[in-house]
Amino acid sequence: MSILAYGQSLIVLILTIVGGAAAIVALVHAAIQRPDAFPAVDRQSKVIWVGILVLASLFIWFFGLLGLFGIIGIVAVLVYLVDVRPRVDAIQNKRWFRKV
Repeated sequence: MSILAYGQSLIVLILTIVGGAAAIVALVHAAIQRPDAFPAVDRQSKVIWVGILVLASLFIWFFGLLGLFGIIGIVAVLVYLVDVRPRVDAIQNKRWFRKV
């Protein structure tokens, strides 16, 4: 295996681990939120988001980021972390990583 191929494999492995960890964090966050917070911000229900994030976590950990399922998984996690999580936190007056 050439140095370039080894470097590419290492980068993909690191990105898969980071994406998988982000998926687990998003899943735990969704699981501990109040169920009424999701419809209050005009998003899918808590059960649906937890299901989506479970599938996303499985896709990322089992298929990696190079396959279609891995890409679908990372997109679902990013949608939750960038769009849904901030709105759910805002409606519950929770502050994560922000100064008061």
